[in-house]
Amino acid sequence: MTGFAAPRRGRLVATALTRVEEWLLEPAELADVEPPAPPAPPPIVTVVPLAPRCGGTTVARGLAATFATRATLGAAIVCGPSGSVSLALSTAGATRLARAVGDFVDAPHRVSGRLCLVEGDARIARAAALRNQAALVVEVPHGDDASEAAALADVTVLVAAADTEPSLAAIVGASLARCGPDPIVVTSRPTEDSAGPPDAAVRLPDARLASRIALAGREPPGALGAALADLADRCEHAIA
Repeated sequence: MTGFAAPRRGRLVATALTRVEEWLLEPAELADVEPPAPPAPPPIVTVVPLAPRCGGTTVARGLAATFATRATLGAAIVCGPSGSVSLALSTAGATRLARAVGDFVDAPHRVSGRLCLVEGDARIARAAALRNQAALVVEVPHGDDASEAAALADVTVLVAAADTEPSLAAIVGASLARCGPDPIVVTSRPTEDSAGPPDAAVRLPDARLASRIALAGREPPGALGAALADLADRCEHAIA
């Protein structure tokens, strides 16, 4: 009995191993895998100050620096006046971006912090930003026509001072909405007595040190940084 049982057990084991081998070597059915979604395009934002010295440059650069921290490149472009702000130690990403922008844009440009600051036509800066997959913030000087810049942007941000007449934000916002998206209103340095337009989505606190950091092309810390991060979230949500 033992002599017959051993070969039988051997055949059973061999058959089982063969089936296991066939199962392991059989190609698995390919599952329906959806291709990964393409990355969202970098935001293009126009910042329009409603009053002189209301913090438009601070908002533009602080917002761009916030976008830069969220990007793989680690840098962003700001199109607007740049001669009146002291420069900060630049990042490697901003230096690479400025080099690429310089090959494409025939306009004065410089590097500060995480930002490539371009003085020139907003349309050219927009093309450079799209070409280099970088966020772009266009700062419109106070008093200039903002309609063209608003038409180029995904989001328009109106910066009001604490004492800005509320009706001014409504009038300018309605005008720019004819050629671009509905603006987001922010109030810079509101006080208890002067809170700015009542429909402001974001209120930026008075923080002088943090403002200087933003002007130098870095993301500001503290309450100002949190407010600008909120504004960046709203901008990204608006174009999602």
